[in-house]
Amino acid sequence: MEKLVVIGAGMASGRLLEHLFEADPDRFEVTLFNAEPRGNYNRIMLSPVLSGEKSYAEIVTHDDDWYAAHNVTCRFGEAVERIDRHRRVVVGVNGEVSYDRLVIATGSAPFIVPCPGHDLDGVIAYRDLDDTNRMIDTAPGSRAVVIGGGLLGLEAAAGLRLRGMEVTVLHLAGHLMERQLDPAAGYLLSADLERRGIAVMTEASTRCIQGTDAVEAVELENGTVLPADLVVMAVGIRPAVALAREAGLTVNRAIEVDAQMQTSDPHILAVGECVEFAGQLFGLVAPLYDQAKVLAATLLGEPAAFAPKQLSTKLKVTGCDLFSAGDFAEGPGREDIVFRDPARGIYKRLVVEDDRLVGAVMYGDTADGNWFFGLIKDGTDVAEMRETLIFGPAYQGGAAQDPMAAVAALPADAEICG
Repeated sequence: MEKLVVIGAGMASGRLLEHLFEADPDRFEVTLFNAEPRGNYNRIMLSPVLSGEKSYAEIVTHDDDWYAAHNVTCRFGEAVERIDRHRRVVVGVNGEVSYDRLVIATGSAPFIVPCPGHDLDGVIAYRDLDDTNRMIDTAPGSRAVVIGGGLLGLEAAAGLRLRGMEVTVLHLAGHLMERQLDPAAGYLLSADLERRGIAVMTEASTRCIQGTDAVEAVELENGTVLPADLVVMAVGIRPAVALAREAGLTVNRAIEVDAQMQTSDPHILAVGECVEFAGQLFGLVAPLYDQAKVLAATLLGEPAAFAPKQLSTKLKVTGCDLFSAGDFAEGPGREDIVFRDPARGIYKRLVVEDDRLVGAVMYGDTADGNWFFGLIKDGTDVAEMRETLIFGPAYQGGAAQDPMAAVAALPADAEICG
């Protein structure tokens, strides 16, 4: 059997092992390292664990029985100290293990704002189960400040609020989730969060975190001081590449791989958030699963190539429906089609260029999101449906194509422009 060592028991490497064992269960003798004292679980579902909607047991993907059934040697809770490429061994805290081929799946690490007080007790990231449990253990009624108004920060804020805490979200940009939403949709999201008891402060830059041993307050650059018992940093991630760099692999922003997920060492491959392909980094689960499938084929000697795909983002944050796909930035030759229904909290914006839909942002009603995403992905000519495009697939073709019929069905305060 070929000796395969995998560093990192996250979702990408977990999917890789599933593909390998399904294709050829007796091909590899697998040793799996993980710095966390546990195996693969669905990190996407940490938010329901934080809010109390799910337990950790419900989000476990591979339990002890699964690893035992596939004869995986699990070295959980053991950090890897280094990779010796010349001897082809991985050196862990508790000893070394040799490999024929090695997969690096170290994922990413949370970025901590290096402001004064960032190392105080009560300042945590939101990245794994241990972080989640620390938030759960914080007493109800405590005051939490979440730094970062992206998806992860908002999920943390929502979960903490459901746990009975007073929550304030600080975001550096002018509106929440600026990478996925335009300002109008970001405003609607802020308003929804405020109605749910979560305070939102945009254009808010943190000067320092106050306290002697533990967190007492967060001070902003404008002098505002927010009392706090807990500070959650959710301002982004960085690929975890220290092991690869120290081993002498080619590393730019992340570990450089080719289309077969091969690194600069023919015996070492990589997958997940720690890799860089054609200058791109990857943080969503869909491309990571695509990488895992390609990597499994590579290890099995089968032809396969990773090709990044255009992605859509359909999110549900604290009961707020969001959809974003393509490029919705303003630019020469682009025109917007916008629909607003203030009474129902619905906002839709389509960006058209050269009779092609290139971007879409929706808030409040995302039912047609996949249809719009298909138009973007396929480069469909939308010239003939231009007048009814904003209404979705139900108004394309036949008598329903009459734009006045669609307009007549709208609430009195709804607005269409473009």
